[in-house]
Amino acid sequence: MGAEAYGLVGVFALLNAALQLLDGGLSLTLGREAARFRAGTMDAAALRRLVRTVEAFFAITATASATLLALTAHPLAHLWLRPRRLSEETVAVAVLLMGLSAPLQWMTGPYRGLLNGFERQVALAACNLAAAVLRFPGGALALVLFGPSPTVFFGWQAGVSVCELAALAWMAHLALPPASRDRRAFATAAELRPLMGVSGGLGLAVVVWTAATQVDKVVLSRVLPLADFGVFTVAVTAASAVTLAAAPISQALMPRLTHIAAIDDEEGLRRLYRQATQMIAALSLSAALCLALFAAPLVAAWTGEPAVAARAAPILAPYALGNAAANLAAFGYYLQYARGDLRLHVFGNLGLAAAGIPAIALAAARFGAVGAAWAWLGLNVVYLAVMIPLVHRRLAPGLNRRWFESDLLPIGLAASGATFVLWRLLANGAAGAPGLASALGGGAVLLLSAGLASSFLRERLAVLTKAVRKAKPA
Repeated sequence: MGAEAYGLVGVFALLNAALQLLDGGLSLTLGREAARFRAGTMDAAALRRLVRTVEAFFAITATASATLLALTAHPLAHLWLRPRRLSEETVAVAVLLMGLSAPLQWMTGPYRGLLNGFERQVALAACNLAAAVLRFPGGALALVLFGPSPTVFFGWQAGVSVCELAALAWMAHLALPPASRDRRAFATAAELRPLMGVSGGLGLAVVVWTAATQVDKVVLSRVLPLADFGVFTVAVTAASAVTLAAAPISQALMPRLTHIAAIDDEEGLRRLYRQATQMIAALSLSAALCLALFAAPLVAAWTGEPAVAARAAPILAPYALGNAAANLAAFGYYLQYARGDLRLHVFGNLGLAAAGIPAIALAAARFGAVGAAWAWLGLNVVYLAVMIPLVHRRLAPGLNRRWFESDLLPIGLAASGATFVLWRLLANGAAGAPGLASALGGGAVLLLSAGLASSFLRERLAVLTKAVRKAKPA
């Protein structure tokens, strides 16, 4: 579609993130209440009333958001985005279609929360896979058939959003307990009041975290030409692979930790927490270091544009490493979510915002996308080093040293050592197909090194090897 049109994809991602501010922690709260229902600590009728209440809020808010974006599409195109190659009319229509697609995607949040809380990860993963295939390979096919226009792309996204919302709503309602004869359609104030503490804490944390993580994009979308913002979007999108690598584990982890906490199995909670830490550390660090080491050949293979790769690589490396640190720092949140005590999370995010938002904004305004990337990395490393010990001291006394020294340090050292060896061997970095092959091979080496450094993954590998040997015919 071209760099300017891909800049609009970055605006679309920013819009989706901005809508999360309106969630108010409700999707996460629904997931937590579903997990509590499974543990026998919540009434079925109360859960259904809560779901209907949240659905009504999301429907009204999504309609208002879509209307607002429709009314402001032309001013946004003219005053904020200022395209040079694309016409303002094309950009305005694209914004209008974003205003339809983004609220529909946002409305899937409560249903994802419910399916996650009921631990229907297989069904949720199948729906996510189908939606991803329709959005991206399907979107590429639409561009081939109907022309490489941003209006085609965002029109297609809006259609997929309708299908995705319908499918998730259907699956979530199937997972709900049977309807009762209770005539009350919505939750009462008395039923909502006990949830306000958790939901309010989650909501405030989401608002603050979203502000801290999106300030660079807001600033850069204003100060950079739309084509340069497209290059920045390429780097940030590539770096999000680190977040996606950990997402399936964290998605399954949160309701399971909540369930174990609800039945007071402290030993089981700590064991699962540490096992998940090692898995996510191995995946996140190997993915981040691979992206940092092979940024240019990977982006060149993806975009087919060596010039874009050369400009995106210095942005991609620190963003990828920052995302790895964020994946690990999220464990403090997982533990607090399971315990139902989010005070440290709220205060930590407020501190993060107070220090991080101005730091990232200044770095982005003064040094551009590269400055924002390094500010993002520093922010997440500091947050990991400060917040995790505080959470462990409060909610899991005696765990912190073992978590850092036994669960993180061996994996970090192994992955870093493998990265250094690969850097020395591949210092001159080939381009084209040889560069891509080196990146894929290097990524495999990094993942293997990190995995073998994990005591939990070594145990799993030993069990698997033993089972394979037993299955072989004599």
